[in-house]
This record gives sequence, C-alpha cells and structure tokens, in this order.
Amino acid sequence: MVRKKTRAHAPATPMAKADIQALAHFRYQLRRFLRFSEEVAHEHGVTPLQYLLLLQIRGYPGRDWATITELAERLQAQHHGVVSLVSRCEAAGLVRRSVSTEDRRCVEVRLTAKGKGLVDVLANLHRVELLSFRGALSAPEIPVPRRRQA
Repeated sequence: MVRKKTRAHAPATPMAKADIQALAHFRYQLRRFLRFSEEVAHEHGVTPLQYLLLLQIRGYPGRDWATITELAERLQAQHHGVVSLVSRCEAAGLVRRSVSTEDRRCVEVRLTAKGKGLVDVLANLHRVELLSFRGALSAPEIPVPRRRQA
C-alpha cells in the first residue's frame, strides 16, 4: 500500500466564506452518509469495516475475489489489520480464503453465499440512501489559489 506521508505545505491562504461553507456542507453530508452506513451495518450484524471488506471483494474489478494486499489498498489499511479483519469475517462465515494456484504466496479472499447475500442487501440500502442525497455529495467547486511566480 502506497501512502503519502506528508502533503505539500503551502502557506494558508484565506478562503472566502462561501467556499468554507461549501466545504463544511460537503463534510456534513459525507458524515451523514457514513453514519447511516455505520448504523445499517450494525443493524445487520456486522461492523462498518466488515461491510467495506465485503463490498470491496464483491466490487473488485474483473474477478470475484481479491488478495489481502489488494484489500489493504482498497481499505487504506495495514496488511496485518486486513488479515485480522478477514479472519473475523471468515469466523462469521462471510468469506473464505484459499491459496492462489498461480502464486502460492498469495491468499485469495472470496465471499461465501452468506457474505454475498449480506453485501447485496447492504449495498442496495446504501444505494437508496445515496439517491436521497442527489447532488448534496458532489465535491464543492472551490477555486484553487494561483501560485505566485518567484
């Protein structure tokens, strides 16, 4: 997983009140959606992170499984944390692991029928909730300050 440790530090330039309000509104709407996601996951007997794991496996591009390394990247989590998360989901009967036939160093994680059914139910609930936000979750248009020429 590749993460940037630091962001470029530019001097803070004052932003217009309207731009700050747009950012605040976007973060508020994002938090409302995330809170919905947390609550609906718990109502269905899983943690929000377990739901995200299931979603990333089900939604992995081009195949119906993912490796631990790929899931760590998609979840923006540490490898060992994803191993633990997969273990908990495996104990709950939501996923199963198998050693890759192509590369025996890799572990492929697949959904079980129970895991697939759960992610389908939760994904549909999330889609309905997202539709209720229509436009409120789009990134705000905030002008980027121009750099001064040295």
